[in-house]
Amino acid sequence: MNRLLPLEILLLLGMVGAPSIASADEPAPRVLHLDDAVRIAHDHQPSVLNARALTNAAAGRITEARAAYLPQVTGTALAERVHSRSVSSTSATSPTTGTAGAGTTGTTGIGGSGAIPTYDVFSVGLNASQLIWDFGTTINRTRAATAGRDAQEAAEHTTELQIALQVRRAFFQAHAQHALVKVGEESVQNFERHLGQITGFVEQGIRPEIDLAQARTDLANSKVTLINARNGYSIAKAQLNQAMGVVGPTDYDVADEDIGVLPGEDGPSTDLAKTALDTRPEIVTLRRQQRAAQLTLTAVKGAYGPTLSAVGAISEAGVQLDALGTNWNVGLVLSWPLFQGGLTTGQVREAQGNLDAAGAQIAQEELAVRLEVEQGLLDVQSAKVVISAAREALTNAKEQLRLAEGRYESGVGSIIELGDAQVAAANAAAQDVQAEYSLASARAELLSALGR
Repeated sequence: MNRLLPLEILLLLGMVGAPSIASADEPAPRVLHLDDAVRIAHDHQPSVLNARALTNAAAGRITEARAAYLPQVTGTALAERVHSRSVSSTSATSPTTGTAGAGTTGTTGIGGSGAIPTYDVFSVGLNASQLIWDFGTTINRTRAATAGRDAQEAAEHTTELQIALQVRRAFFQAHAQHALVKVGEESVQNFERHLGQITGFVEQGIRPEIDLAQARTDLANSKVTLINARNGYSIAKAQLNQAMGVVGPTDYDVADEDIGVLPGEDGPSTDLAKTALDTRPEIVTLRRQQRAAQLTLTAVKGAYGPTLSAVGAISEAGVQLDALGTNWNVGLVLSWPLFQGGLTTGQVREAQGNLDAAGAQIAQEELAVRLEVEQGLLDVQSAKVVISAAREALTNAKEQLRLAEGRYESGVGSIIELGDAQVAAANAAAQDVQAEYSLASARAELLSALGR
């Protein structure tokens, strides 16, 4: 069972608190990298641990199935007190009392006429059997269990990929919120600078007092936006902790990094879809389950034939511990269930249905994988176009703000024009952050669609 905060998580997340803008004498917060976040989730996420436990259970079923092909040996030991009463025609009304037989007290010996014998029985022994042949039932069940274990391993890999995708999403969401915090801080600094300029203009009588009120309002609104951005950043890091499967503080920063350009992201989806069909663990799981279903069907059909086994036993038995007799036997047992009410026929039909269902599931999953790859590719390509437009909008908004500041300082522009330009610049910066987040998330989705 994993601990809440193992050493590696403490090293990454157990950090001293620090504000978003650290002063020179304050320690900078630690930084969590994307690869580290994925690795932590791989080691501690409960869903991954559950999948590993299921794989271990599947491995145990192989041993269970194989056990039938190994010798079966059972040791027995018996000690019992036997009382047997028989009534004859000559002693039905008056049982006689004679000399006690071996192992008895106050009764006649075993077999005495009208006796009520009581005696002890002791025995120890070993019974053994060895399956010789059962028309492939056991060997195919073992092979089916092995295929089931392999399928569960692929399912475990599927869980790991799903968790990795969730971690990447949460990481990029936190990264975007962190960027929005920086945008909010820059916006507050700009409004504070404008407030200082406007205060001077009002004091000199160059601008009316309403400009000062407007500047104060804009600054207050920008501070509210910054507070919301910081709160959103904290929530995003808490969600990242949950995705990693850990309980820990959120006083850390996420690294400024992304997945990077993926090979083939600018090309057609055909080649990527082919790669995904070969590597996606979901399809690997279904194919191995199909193999297990085929082997199970073969094993069930083996029940139509007989089972041949070798048996043997040896024991020491008697009515006294110091006078036991040796008994032994060896032989062959041929067992052939000639009629079981259609049990084997029903089992064969069930196994055939499971096999057919496995084939249909593979076809369905292949269609889903093709769609995911194509959708992920289109999202990446679309996000790239959006980023280009967002960067152009941000450049224009900054130029608009620069011109508005010049017009206001020269007395030509109004406070409304300056405020609108500042808001437009902040919105453009936020839009640029959102575009970067969309591209990073789209690449994470495409990476998961490719089975990586």
